[in-house]
Amino acid sequence: MAVIITVTNQKGGVGKTTTCSALCGCISEMNKKVLAVDLDPQGNLSFSLGADSEDCYTVYDVFKGSVDIYDTVQHTDTCDVIPANILLSGCELELSNVGREYILREQLKTIEGDYDYIIIDTPPALSILTINAYTASNWIIIPMIAEILSLQGIAQLKETIFAVKKYYNKSLEIKGILLNKYNPRLILTKEVEELAGIIAEQLDTKILEQKITNSVIIAEAPAHAKTIVEYAPRSKSTQQYHNLTYELLGIEKPRAPRNTSKSKTSSKRTAKR
Repeated sequence: MAVIITVTNQKGGVGKTTTCSALCGCISEMNKKVLAVDLDPQGNLSFSLGADSEDCYTVYDVFKGSVDIYDTVQHTDTCDVIPANILLSGCELELSNVGREYILREQLKTIEGDYDYIIIDTPPALSILTINAYTASNWIIIPMIAEILSLQGIAQLKETIFAVKKYYNKSLEIKGILLNKYNPRLILTKEVEELAGIIAEQLDTKILEQKITNSVIIAEAPAHAKTIVEYAPRSKSTQQYHNLTYELLGIEKPRAPRNTSKSKTSSKRTAKR
C-alpha cells in the first residue's frame, strides 16, 4: 500500500508545488513507483512534471464521478500524474453530497496498490479539496518561508487539521514543517523560526532539520517541465532535496564516496622521498 503525502499551506508562494515536484523526482530516483496528484486548479504541478492538463481527463472528472481514476493517470518521464486545471475551482460549489470529504480517499484506494508513494499538491486555501487531501493522507508536510504571513498560514491550518483528525482521519500525521528560501543570516529568519517551533509543538510535530535555501535553479526547473533533480542533478538545491527525502522517509543518508586520488598522490610523493 502506498504512503500518501500531502504538501499543504493555505498561504501561497511558500513552495508547495516545488516541494511536491522535488519529492516526486527524488523518490522516483530510488526506483519507487510514485503518483503525483494535482489538487490545485492552477495546475502548476501538472505543468512542472510535463503532464497535459487540457485535452484530457483530470482530477476534476474524478470528483464529479464521470470517469474512473485510472482514466486520468498520465505517464511522464518522472512519475505518473493525475493532472488538474481551472475546472477544479468549481468543486467547492458543485460537491454538496454527503460524504464529499471522502471522495479522493475512496478513489485512491482503487489505485494505491500500484504505487509506493502518492504525493498530493494542494491549493492555497482551506477548501473541500484540501480536506479531501487530508482525509486521504498518511502524512502532511507544511512548507513555509521566513515571513510572518507564512507563519499565519500555518496557525490557521491548525484547526482544520485537528478537525480532520477527529472526524475523518484519525491516523493523519504531521511529518514536519519545511523552511523554504532559508537564509540563516537574516534576523527575521531566526525570529520566525523560533515562532514556527512554538507552533510545531502545538501541532505535535517539528521543524524538519533539512532547510531549502533560495536558488534561481529552483525557479528555472518548472519552465523546462522538469524536476530540480532532472534539471540540475549536481546542484546544491538537488542535494538539499535528496537530504529532505532521506529525512522524511527515515532513510540513512548515503555517505559521500571517499576521494582516494589525493591519498594516492600523497603516497607517491612519500615513496619518491
